[in-house]
Amino acid sequence: MDPVSIAAVGWSVTMVGWLASATISRLLNKCFDYIDHDTKKKLAQLQSKILVLERVMEVVDTSPYRPRLEQLFKELKTAYYDAEEILDAVEYHCLERQVKDSKLQPGGSAPPAKKDRMKKISFAMAKFSPLKNKESGMPNKMLIKSLKKVGEVINEAHEILDELNLSSISNDNRRREMVTNAPTTAVSAQKVFGRGNDRDKIIAMLHEKEGDDPSTSNDVCFSVIGIHGVSGSGKSTLAQFVCAREENNKEGHFDLVMWVHVSQNFSVSDIFKELYEAASQPKGSSEPNIPCPIFHNLNTLEKQLGMKLDGKRFLLVLDDVWSSEDCGGQNLPGLLTPLKVGKRGSKILVTTRSKHALTDLCVGVRYTAMSITEVDETAFFELFMHYALEYGQDRSLFKTIGEEIAEKLKGSPLAARTVGGNLRQQQDVDHWRRVRDQDLFKVRTGPLWWSYYQLGEQARRCFAYCSIFPRRHRLYRDDLVRLWMAEGFIRSTDEGVDIEDVGLEIFNQLLSISFLQPGGMERDRVWNFPSIREKEYYLIHDLLHDLAEAVSGSDCFRIDNNTSQNGKGWKGDVPRDVRHLFVQSYDAALITEKIHELGKLHTLIIYSVGEDTPVEETVIKKIIKSLPKLRVLAIANSSQQKDAFIRKPDTFSVPESVGLLKHLRYLAFRTDRKCRVVLPSSLNQLYQMQLLDFGLCGDLVFSCGDLMNLRHVFCVSGSRISNISRLVSLQTLPGFRVSNEQGHEAIQLTYLNRLSGELYISGLEMVKSREEALEFDLAAKKRLTHLTLSFDGSSEVAAEVLDGLCPPVGLEELSINCYEGSVYPNWMVGRQNDGPEKLQKLCLWRWSQLGPAPSLKAFIHLRELHLWYCSWNAFPGNMEHLSSLKELHISTCLNLRSVPTLPRSLELFLVSHCNDGFMESCQTDGHPNWQKLQPIHQKYFRVCVDEDKPPSRAFNCWT
Repeated sequence: MDPVSIAAVGWSVTMVGWLASATISRLLNKCFDYIDHDTKKKLAQLQSKILVLERVMEVVDTSPYRPRLEQLFKELKTAYYDAEEILDAVEYHCLERQVKDSKLQPGGSAPPAKKDRMKKISFAMAKFSPLKNKESGMPNKMLIKSLKKVGEVINEAHEILDELNLSSISNDNRRREMVTNAPTTAVSAQKVFGRGNDRDKIIAMLHEKEGDDPSTSNDVCFSVIGIHGVSGSGKSTLAQFVCAREENNKEGHFDLVMWVHVSQNFSVSDIFKELYEAASQPKGSSEPNIPCPIFHNLNTLEKQLGMKLDGKRFLLVLDDVWSSEDCGGQNLPGLLTPLKVGKRGSKILVTTRSKHALTDLCVGVRYTAMSITEVDETAFFELFMHYALEYGQDRSLFKTIGEEIAEKLKGSPLAARTVGGNLRQQQDVDHWRRVRDQDLFKVRTGPLWWSYYQLGEQARRCFAYCSIFPRRHRLYRDDLVRLWMAEGFIRSTDEGVDIEDVGLEIFNQLLSISFLQPGGMERDRVWNFPSIREKEYYLIHDLLHDLAEAVSGSDCFRIDNNTSQNGKGWKGDVPRDVRHLFVQSYDAALITEKIHELGKLHTLIIYSVGEDTPVEETVIKKIIKSLPKLRVLAIANSSQQKDAFIRKPDTFSVPESVGLLKHLRYLAFRTDRKCRVVLPSSLNQLYQMQLLDFGLCGDLVFSCGDLMNLRHVFCVSGSRISNISRLVSLQTLPGFRVSNEQGHEAIQLTYLNRLSGELYISGLEMVKSREEALEFDLAAKKRLTHLTLSFDGSSEVAAEVLDGLCPPVGLEELSINCYEGSVYPNWMVGRQNDGPEKLQKLCLWRWSQLGPAPSLKAFIHLRELHLWYCSWNAFPGNMEHLSSLKELHISTCLNLRSVPTLPRSLELFLVSHCNDGFMESCQTDGHPNWQKLQPIHQKYFRVCVDEDKPPSRAFNCWT
């Protein structure tokens, strides 16, 4: 389908998403309380018209009158946005009044019960409604005017559609509405069908000896194999299939196996950085990639990369390479320059849509081109049914219809996954028959459009929003859901369901139909915990990215590395009515000259900031002044580029004028660890704020007691965040430091029982009693998975305090630092059921007690135990009974002398910087310590070089 056709179909589909929007219906209903009887009556009449438009717009793509209807659609959408923004202002003033009222009440610092809180909101909305109280300063007539405009536009649409005789559409053609809060069918495991022969053929080519083969250049150590074919034909899947085989090759033909996605708008330096990190990772290693150091010029980076590859036989996959003409004439051969120092026999596997890309890339290099073959009918049908039917489902009812549907998919694996994923959600023979008869399957991309039609209104808006990101951009589930929430795309129809859960259902639905696809695992260290976390990222296939761009229309726009998505660069025109804008790199001139004109903008994401580029406060002030409708403002909003943080200036001051952004819900200034952030008091006026993200900043002081909707705060745990007791929606808090200052008391955490994930509590030496420790109410915070408790000084009541800090039952990882108490808490050494009985990992750092380590009877499911800088002279007494223990890490425990009887489950034993005699005995053949370690497969003895830092840093010593 050509771009013009795609744009036309995309526009018609977008109209379905807006005109059938349940958001409009909710908007009208919510405003009934604020308007007079006559207006209510008129607005009620619009409801039925919206339902008719839902059916009509599904056939608009076949109408010859599309240009006339397109203008109508733009007017309707503008009217909708105006009404939405007015309603948002109403809600802001209601929250403002609620905050002010709560401060006037006795004991106003304590959070009210949920029911009382809802009553107060309702009372504030009734008493201080901007449509009933002129003192509120709200434009009373503006909302009614906007809603009236919506009605006029819909009425005009009906008149036009009546003229076109398009108003009466059969129910059989209606899109199947998805129930947003219904459970989503589990995603089927991705499998490869019918590619075994292709894989074996490529592997044979990878392993062939080339010493006697002719080559255009004798000094080139590698040759290239290129797989070419249309988008969606399975090239990348086949390459992944090959890589998986090589990774598991016991003979170890290649020293390194690397994968880099190139894309149309690639950066040579970015590609080299990825190669450097991949080359630094030993084959088969589970350790996280070593971040590429910052080099100030490309030549230095190229030389360093060459040193990493020197003498190594490597397999490199360059995925999605475009021809020079299609990628703006970029230097494709330059990608191969640093690879020429490898060992002879190295191979490069290229996937590309165009065979010409291989010619452009392989200047002076021998290459072999092979077109990807079509999967045979039998294997393709198996692929389709794998995604279309649940495991164990009776195939006999669906086999014949499934064969007919699969035939219509023209052998496209991507179409098989998307259509199959949709059918999987409705195991009904009649529905399958209706799908079989769909006309949309007449064109190659038709199945993708059909799949889009099946999504509910919320899911369609969420998917379209993804077009704001560059192709093959790494997407993270929780990050994406939080953005959708901030934009107002998702909502819950059930008062008892968290909006995050609705967002996760939508994400899983997009995943189940392959609109989002698993991309891999990204491993990174967690600064507050001695751990490495694995974080899954997701990708959007290029064809589906095209679809997302088409359906988003002018709402979303993107500027990638000085080139806009329409290829015009900075001098090109950004649509004036754009709502969501992604900018690859910070550019002060662009912002001050271009972006400030986009007054309707809801989203501004500036993805990265150069190392030596200062982010000027004057530019931020310009953004705030010019873009008052922003809901999302994110600068250096990168969770995958390690050099993308704000580094300059050394102190980053958020302007006082930020308080003018009344619609703002998502604020991210991701700074480097060396950059201090100063926040103004006016930030506390952004009552609709849901997320604050300051990256790696650890020098942050902020009192956020008025941000009643705040759900997530991201910064390093050393930050001093206070007065949070009323923030009952708060889910993410990096750390809380106890002190004698107001706003830092233990009671601040009492009611925050939605806290999730990781929490670091420091300053526990300031807690004066067990009763005060109980005010943390940690046992009630059942969503916590990782907890650190840190005493930063001496405490005479440390034992009582730690006993009162009983963690929640479901906790997975616990770290306790600098405990000096004379006894150990009951929830650790006992067998009662009120502690973290399913704990997987325990880390004890700088415990000063003499004698044996505490018996860990309560943690029978423990899988990892870390003992760091502790004074004990013996291991925990019940070691052999920890039947689930897999790893034991010991560092700088100088009094240990003998190894106890260890559990048979233990697989890894690491000792570092302990008593010399103890470490020697563990390695001396025949010694009792040596004998007890023999059943363990992996044993390591190291000298830890970072003695004065907590485990999160010292972990770098292990290999």
